Amino acid sequence: MRLDKFLKVARIIKRRTLAKDICDGGKVCVNGRVAKPGAEIKPGDVLELDFGSKKIKIEVLGTPNTVRADQAKDLYRVLEETRVLDIE
Repeated sequence: MRLDKFLKVARIIKRRTLAKDICDGGKVCVNGRVAKPGAEIKPGDVLELDFGSKKIKIEVLGTPNTVRADQAKDLYRVLEETRVLDIE
């Protein structure tokens, strides 16, 4: 499954176009490498996302084409989540 589609199906990012933009901006790594929106992902891959004030590291558990909203959380497991505080 494409990375941008997975981010949308898993409801990590609400829209696929936004997922594509975030990937194009170099804010997503797959298994330690910066990934393009069309990168193929599979169960077992580790994704790292940088949202600016929040960084999240997840393991992909499944890649179905569609999923109900209440099942989206079952597609990944959060390994690490960090909030970055802006202190001036």
